[in-house]
Amino acid sequence: MIGVYVVLAAVAVTAIFGLYRKATDGRARGVRGRGDQPRIAAEQVPQPLGDTATLLQFSTETCAPCKGARRLLGTIADRTPGVAHVEVDAEQRLDLAEEFGVLRTPTVLVLDRAGVVRQRIVGAPRPADVQEALSAVGVPLVGTS
Repeated sequence: MIGVYVVLAAVAVTAIFGLYRKATDGRARGVRGRGDQPRIAAEQVPQPLGDTATLLQFSTETCAPCKGARRLLGTIADRTPGVAHVEVDAEQRLDLAEEFGVLRTPTVLVLDRAGVVRQRIVGAPRPADVQEALSAVGVPLVGTS
């Protein structure tokens, strides 16, 4: 009988964790100020930063949600003047991944025009959350459909 309780407890904990992840994955969160704000220099990434904002995506080759994130962020950047989408392979740039606390992919950092990290999205981003994160750094909303 104790085995049944253990299994039920494990199922309950797993369900609660799953609901938590579903509620939080892909949501944009502001970056708390810790004295010096984290900043990306143009030399650290393979492509130029945007004039207004940059969507910096950390991906890996084996990450399935990264492909969808790449399409979404590319579309938003193409439709939004001054916004660039830059993708970094987290496995090849472990230094950047460690510096910016990237623990899983995809992770998207929303940078302002100076390269300062203002928003962070962990998990597959949602179009509305990306637009909201861009709006938080002063980029006007643009439709994504």
